[in-house]
Amino acid sequence: MIKLRTYVYIDSLQPQLAEYMASVSQGFPPVPGHACLWVEVSPGMAIHRFTDIALKATRVNLAQQVVERNFGSMVIHHRDQSDVREAGRILLSNLGADIDERQDCHIAWQEIINGMTSDHTVLINRQNRRGSMMLPGQSMFILETEPAGYIVYAANQAEKAANITLIDVRAVGAYGRLTLSGSEADVEEAAAAAIYAIQHPSGT
Repeated sequence: MIKLRTYVYIDSLQPQLAEYMASVSQGFPPVPGHACLWVEVSPGMAIHRFTDIALKATRVNLAQQVVERNFGSMVIHHRDQSDVREAGRILLSNLGADIDERQDCHIAWQEIINGMTSDHTVLINRQNRRGSMMLPGQSMFILETEPAGYIVYAANQAEKAANITLIDVRAVGAYGRLTLSGSEADVEEAAAAAIYAIQHPSGT
């Protein structure tokens, strides 16, 4: 039996997130402004079937596909929102599932740390080479979610809400992790937007 773990639609990828996704993309990298759909199913091998269905039925491009034993995920995108929405509708129909049947997202950890020290930021920057760098004195927000894929929507909404820097967005595996930085006020605003996004994930 195939289970729908993650299903989240993004109407317009924000610049930093789009560029971050492009840096890790194994397929066709997205660009800012593209609509995007992140789908994760269990067991993992089933994602091949749904990738095939989406690509044959619409004009969407495949940015990434990750196949693990327990979980399989794919990211599709296109400049035309209607193509991405249609791909999602067809996927749900073939899965025989409603969007309400997707797994609820839970926050495993959330924290804001103000006035980061240089020792701390150097270590974080060395560990996260695909995103931007965190500067000493900035505030940091970290968020961990289950399932992992919803972290992308949280990152997009955080970037929409405030003038922050995306440091790391990890959206595959058992847990998703988001790290961002900025001024104390901006980080607080971005954190609130990210948490709201997790509690109210977009579907259409």
